[in-house]
Amino acid sequence: MREQFLNRESYLRQFVAWIEKPVIKVITGQRRVGKSKFMLQVMQHIKKSNKQANIIYINTEEEEFQHITDYKALQKEINAKLSKKAKNYLFVDEIQDIKKFELALRNYLAKNECDIYCTGSNSNLMSGELASYLSGRYVEFKIHPLSLDEFCLFHNLPKNNDTLLKYFRFGGMPFLRNLPLEELMVNEYLQSLYSTILLRDIAERHDIRNLHLLKSLSRYIADNTGSIFSSLSISKYLKSINLLVSPKSILDYADYLKNALLVNQIERHDLKGKKLFSSGGKIYFEDLGLRNTVAGGFRINDIQKILENSVYMHLARQNYKISTGVLNSQEIDFIAEKNGKRIYVQVAYKLSSQETINREFGNLLLIKDNFPKIVVTMDELAGNDYQGIRHIHILDFLTRE
Repeated sequence: MREQFLNRESYLRQFVAWIEKPVIKVITGQRRVGKSKFMLQVMQHIKKSNKQANIIYINTEEEEFQHITDYKALQKEINAKLSKKAKNYLFVDEIQDIKKFELALRNYLAKNECDIYCTGSNSNLMSGELASYLSGRYVEFKIHPLSLDEFCLFHNLPKNNDTLLKYFRFGGMPFLRNLPLEELMVNEYLQSLYSTILLRDIAERHDIRNLHLLKSLSRYIADNTGSIFSSLSISKYLKSINLLVSPKSILDYADYLKNALLVNQIERHDLKGKKLFSSGGKIYFEDLGLRNTVAGGFRINDIQKILENSVYMHLARQNYKISTGVLNSQEIDFIAEKNGKRIYVQVAYKLSSQETINREFGNLLLIKDNFPKIVVTMDELAGNDYQGIRHIHILDFLTRE
C-alpha cells in the first residue's frame, strides 16, 4: 500500500528559520513518527525556494544505500553527488546506523560544502561524546506523533468528543491515515511497530537477549503510566511473576526504552525546598496507541492514565520543559516551563466528588506564585474558574496553543 503524505505545517513553521544556517540540523523522534516525511517536506520547501538546489538524499533503510555502513562509505557517496555549480543540501535518514557518521558531518560542515540535515531514532544520538564532538555545531529538532489537531486533519474528522476517543484509542502515528480506524488493522500495525522498536532499536543495538524482561517492563510501565517509577518496586513485582531482576538491571532496561524514544521520564521536584528527587519521576509513552498496544488494548478503566499521557505529550509538543512536583506531600501532576514562564496542570477524569475537587484545585491553591494554574478534566461543564484556577475540558486543552 502506498503511504499518503500530508505536510506537518506547524513543524515546518518552526524549522524554516534553521535552513541554510551553518549548523547540522538533527531531526529526532520515535521510529515511524514521521521524520522521513518531514525531511521530504523540508526538501520540497528548499526546492521551491531554490530551483537550482542540489539535493543529496541518503536513506540508510533503502536497499540502494545498504553499502553505507561507516563514515568513509558515507563520504564516498556524498562526494560523488556534490555539485560545484549549485548549493548542496545533504539529507541523511536514520543516520545512527552509520558508524562514526559524525566524522563525515563535521568534515562537510567545516568546509562549508553542504547544508546538512539528518534524522535519528535514538535519544542518545546527540549526547555524550558525540555532543562534545559536535559541540555548538548542531541543533536538535524533535518530531512527535500527531497532535489532536493533526489527527483530525490526517483522518478528516471533526473536532468533537467522538474523535477525541478515537485519538485516545488509536494514538497519533501518521501511517494510520492509510488504514481504516478499526481495532484489528490498527492493532496489527501498532503491534508490528512495537516489535520492530524492541528488536531493532533496543535488542540489536544493546545486544539484549532477554526480550521477555524487556516486554514485561514495557507492560508494567504501560499499566502504571503516570505513577512514580521505582526500580525497587518493579523488581519486587517481577519477582512475583518469577522474573528475578535487580533494580540496577531494571534501570538499564528503562534507559533502553527511553533511548528508543518509546517512553519519556520526567523529573520529580520538591516545590517547597526547590530540590530534585534523586530517584522516581514519572514515565509516559510517546504515543497513546502504542501505550494501549503494550497494555493489551484500550480499556476505559485506564482513562485517567491516558488523559495524563495526552496532557504530557501536548506540553512536550509545545517544547515545554516538564516535571512533576511535590508540595507538602501533595502531588502536582505537571510543572511546564518555557522562556522564563511556567504553568501548573492537574489532570482528573471527572470532578465527581467534593473530595476530588478539593484535591485537584486544593493542590494548586497551595502554590503561592502568580503563574497560571489549570485543572484538565473530561467534565462537560468545564470552563469556569475556581479561585483563579482555570478548569478546562481535555478537548479544549489539547487544541490550544
